[in-house]
Amino acid sequence: PSPEHSVLRPARGRRTAGTILRYEDMQDSAIEHSAARRIMRVALYARVSTQNGQHPEMQLAELREYAARRKWVVAGEYVDEGVSGSKESRPALNSLMADAHRRRFDIVACWKVDRFGRSLKHLVNALADLDSYGVAFVSIRDNLDLSTPTGRLMFQIIGAMAEFELSLTKERVKCGLDNARAQGKQLGRPRRVVGHEQLLRLKAGGASIREIATALGISYGTVRMRLRQVS
Repeated sequence: PSPEHSVLRPARGRRTAGTILRYEDMQDSAIEHSAARRIMRVALYARVSTQNGQHPEMQLAELREYAARRKWVVAGEYVDEGVSGSKESRPALNSLMADAHRRRFDIVACWKVDRFGRSLKHLVNALADLDSYGVAFVSIRDNLDLSTPTGRLMFQIIGAMAEFELSLTKERVKCGLDNARAQGKQLGRPRRVVGHEQLLRLKAGGASIREIATALGISYGTVRMRLRQVS
């Protein structure tokens, strides 16, 4: 018999179901032992926009139950209360990303994607940062798990959608600017005409460059440039 067949065959060629079952049990035991050595640490993130009638405990309860089913160890809970999702900078989210960079956990789990990301672009950037840290992302209500091949495929699709959204925004802005130019509209901040006499008079009166800029309603750099031109 070939070597690969002899592994599953008892002595003298007698192959029984019990022998194969014992071999499969050995495989299962090895897999379980390997999994036991790798305990996944998860960080739970929850957010509520207002503190009036909303409480993050509902989100956290589902997240804890999900982590228990997956046999994950909760490394920490990060909660933003009364913080709008339109803000990229949030206290708990900032702490979570900092701890992810330090690899204090292996997975970030949230209730829904809109609880985590401000926009599609912000979500893609945040997930890319987590991926570079070696930290996976799970959204339990959206069935999104970036620790699986299917989840990583979904991430690629989300990234493509973000690029598409960005290109559409750029195209709309460019069309708007072209249309404004065609109508003869002046783009940008309106120019402010300031005579050299005013600058010199204020400078001679002992005013500083910043005081001159404030008095004339122009920038510090413009005052400095005009004074150099005069001198």
